[in-house]
Amino acid sequence: MLPRNDILDAIRRYTDPYRITKGKDFRLKDFDPGDTLGLKMDKAEAAESLRRGSEWLAMEQDVLYAQDSWSVLLVFQAMDAAGKDGTIKHVLSGVNPQGCDVFSFKQPSQEELSHDFLWRYAVKAPQRGRIGIFNRSYYEEVLVVRVHQELLKAQKLPPKLVGKGIWDERLADIARFEDYLTRQGVVVLKFYLNLSRKEQKKRFMERLDKPQKNWKFSASDVRERRYWDDYMRAYDEAIRATASKDSPWFVVPADNKWFTRLVVAAAIVEAVEKLDLQYPKVTPDQKKDLAAARAELEAEK
Repeated sequence: MLPRNDILDAIRRYTDPYRITKGKDFRLKDFDPGDTLGLKMDKAEAAESLRRGSEWLAMEQDVLYAQDSWSVLLVFQAMDAAGKDGTIKHVLSGVNPQGCDVFSFKQPSQEELSHDFLWRYAVKAPQRGRIGIFNRSYYEEVLVVRVHQELLKAQKLPPKLVGKGIWDERLADIARFEDYLTRQGVVVLKFYLNLSRKEQKKRFMERLDKPQKNWKFSASDVRERRYWDDYMRAYDEAIRATASKDSPWFVVPADNKWFTRLVVAAAIVEAVEKLDLQYPKVTPDQKKDLAAARAELEAEK
């Protein structure tokens, strides 16, 4: 087996090109949704590479759960049909469900609308030792709400607080929230699955053409395509304002699902591996208890 540093260097080949830690010069148009770093794999090869990554992640998650100190928050954002559900399913297939929670944030309830915009997300932040997955997240508050600003009316904000600067203010609040989480031992990784408009149309057509995929299709998905440029501008600003070293964005090419999953798996494994997790050490008193338990069990007839 390769030395640990060599393995991490190999992993960084997949993650470094898509990692955003400084947003100042970020432009979404600089990232190719169809990029694969020149790699060509058939389905079997891609599945085998992903299997190895998932196994490694499962081992790391076991130690994370046992240590009960750090936690990991994975944020997934994308346009419709980019493959968020499939990526989560395949990358985290080997993780122990006891140590993992997935939250899909739908239309907010009346109770949630009666709180600040971060409230419903903050209460779902992962406990120590666990991996939390946000399938869509608080970024919807500066994406879909920004594109459809009539949604602000339902949030019951005092009118004088809804000014031209509200989006910059919310982005600043999100950045501070993520800083807070990282200071509490939460590793925050954010993934934008970068799907091209052309590929989205192809996937929508597939959902319409195949009866077994009809359930995935919603007429609202097509309506949202009309706002594609507005969403791209909103993502540009969101990533630019919130990318940091401690809570980076990964702008992951999403036109090829196999490559999307490899990059996401590599980013998670790399981040958890950097924590240098160790199983808890047994104290002298615990060793005595273990010896007593062994003696009792061995004495049974």
